[in-house]
Amino acid sequence: MTKVKPIIEQTWYEVLEPEFNAPYFAELKMFLVNEKKHNLVFPPGSLIFNAFNLTPFDKVKVVILGQDPYHGEGQAHGLSFSVPAGKQFPPSLLNIFKELKLDLGIEMPKSGCLEKWALEGVLLLNASLTVRSGQAASHAGKGWERFTDAAIKALSEKREHLVFILWGNYAIAKEKLINNSKHLILKSVHPSPLSASRGFFGCKHFSKTNDYLCSRGYQPIDWNLNR
Repeated sequence: MTKVKPIIEQTWYEVLEPEFNAPYFAELKMFLVNEKKHNLVFPPGSLIFNAFNLTPFDKVKVVILGQDPYHGEGQAHGLSFSVPAGKQFPPSLLNIFKELKLDLGIEMPKSGCLEKWALEGVLLLNASLTVRSGQAASHAGKGWERFTDAAIKALSEKREHLVFILWGNYAIAKEKLINNSKHLILKSVHPSPLSASRGFFGCKHFSKTNDYLCSRGYQPIDWNLNR
């Protein structure tokens, strides 16, 4: 059978090729093929690797780690916390924008699409890259975490002076994959309404990220989605 190369940006393919060739990834693909026969799966296949395609390996400055894609119709488009233009802001994203206003004075954007951040060098990575419609974490434990852990480890090992933003206990558990002598790790509770008031609001992760990047001679992230 002819081997089909995944539709993923070339620098990422070179880094993650061992994962694509591993037995677990073949099992993951079989799971997804079967899942799509019986259920609606988000995001569409062409957007599964959207985070990687918009932010090449050598362009990453910041990683914002989410858990799994939104499971509502038309919400997930392959970027953690982001929704396509025209979609209502999910509660966590709304709180992210509130913190952005508190931290940097940036007004609430009209769109919840974070593609501009991705193009600025912010890897918006979910631990699982797919989900069944209406069922949160339904594709957890199927192999995606091993794949995205490999991406995090590769960034930690092969790059320097990145900022890893970990919101909530699930993301914070990934801290063990990151070399904190080479990179800045920023942690807080999750921006969910259930926890945001317990330390997410006021964490100033956006300004702290830019302060760190500037101190290492890099261009800061333009967090303003209104221009």
